[in-house]
Amino acid sequence: MGLHAAYGARDGEGRHVTAESGSRAGLVAQAGRFLVVGVLGAVVDLTVYTLALHLGLWVHAARALSFVCGTTTAYALNRRWAFRVEGGRRRALGFALLYGTTFFLILGVNAATLALLPDRSWTVTLAWAISQGVGTTWNFVMLRTVVFRP
Repeated sequence: MGLHAAYGARDGEGRHVTAESGSRAGLVAQAGRFLVVGVLGAVVDLTVYTLALHLGLWVHAARALSFVCGTTTAYALNRRWAFRVEGGRRRALGFALLYGTTFFLILGVNAATLALLPDRSWTVTLAWAISQGVGTTWNFVMLRTVVFRP
């Protein structure tokens, strides 16, 4: 498969397009790839979070560090595989702005969840999972419609 077949071409305005950009099947395929990337990013995120907590880092600092590590992993894989787009300063800036927003969203959801849940052994992990789910949903919509749109 050639480069253009795998990664698409450019339209008349220089935007990157693929055969799956506008189709329902393309959306499903893209969402599937995003899910795989999300799982890998979440594994990195949760691993760093758990390790940081085990090492005694403050829970909010641990969540911030884990988010940065998971996000770095997700950006690289989403750009090249899930959304199949080339880089560039504009896309990188859009991604940084989106994930900056997501950073505060997940920290807020994590903190609110910790405040609302009873203090049990599973509370920290559940708060992480809820904040991860909210952040992932937000990211897919924004990546598809704003950052990596064709």
